[in-house]
Amino acid sequence: MILRLKNITKKYSNFELSCTMDLEEGRVTGLIGANGTGKTTTFKGILDLIHLDGGKVELFDTPHKQLSREQKEKIGVVLNERTFSGYLTLKQISSIMEKTYKKFKKNWFLEQCLYYQLPLNKKIKDYSTGMRAKMKLLLALSYDPQLLILDEPTEGLDIVARDELLNLLRTYMEEENRSILISSHVSSDLENFCDDVYFIHDGTIIYHEEMPVLLDEYGIVKVKEEEYKKLDETFLLYKKREPFGYSCLTTNKQFYQENYPEIIVDRGSIDEMLLMIVKGEKLC
Repeated sequence: MILRLKNITKKYSNFELSCTMDLEEGRVTGLIGANGTGKTTTFKGILDLIHLDGGKVELFDTPHKQLSREQKEKIGVVLNERTFSGYLTLKQISSIMEKTYKKFKKNWFLEQCLYYQLPLNKKIKDYSTGMRAKMKLLLALSYDPQLLILDEPTEGLDIVARDELLNLLRTYMEEENRSILISSHVSSDLENFCDDVYFIHDGTIIYHEEMPVLLDEYGIVKVKEEEYKKLDETFLLYKKREPFGYSCLTTNKQFYQENYPEIIVDRGSIDEMLLMIVKGEKLC
């Protein structure tokens, strides 16, 4: 297991994190939740950037506080916080990286910066949001990490810039034994990229599922109140009151399509599923 979180907790005055999750080698795992639900706190706990009140974090089968320098260099990170002073240029940053990381690929990094139209001699404080996002990801990739931890890497980007970043990540995953843990509130970024997803709400992991299963088998059943009374609830997870009756999250949309042809059964997006889990009433 490349990453394991076991009952990690972090308590603040108005928020508490309680999280258990695993990330296997060679997989892309998504952490999905609204802003303020604990995604960034989870990532900071993994990286030992905050003190955890309880639980265990293991990276490469090693407690996170006992990682060697070599193990730490196997982790690439993109967080929302600024990594370098805004008054530095990419050429200056590349010199710092060269002295910090043994495997830093300076030529590759500078070539990629030019390819993605990032000026090498311009202060990064003058970069656009998209340019800074590309720079952060290229820095994280520049020393061949085995694990990428990415907190909202596409936040604030237009569709073209998001696609460019996701293509970079797909290329990264073409080599064996690499893994990614990524958070995003843009569900379309994750639907065709992740192998599995964890849903987090109010600091707690509330659901975990394989992405292909979510997309192929889950769905949203929409029924009037009288129709709901006759509905078999065997494959329903959550229900949510609507003006027309109920929306229900099902793990087996085919069952309801075949046995209740008169009702509406939508494929449902990750956003809709998250809304059902967070706002709906749990049935099983």
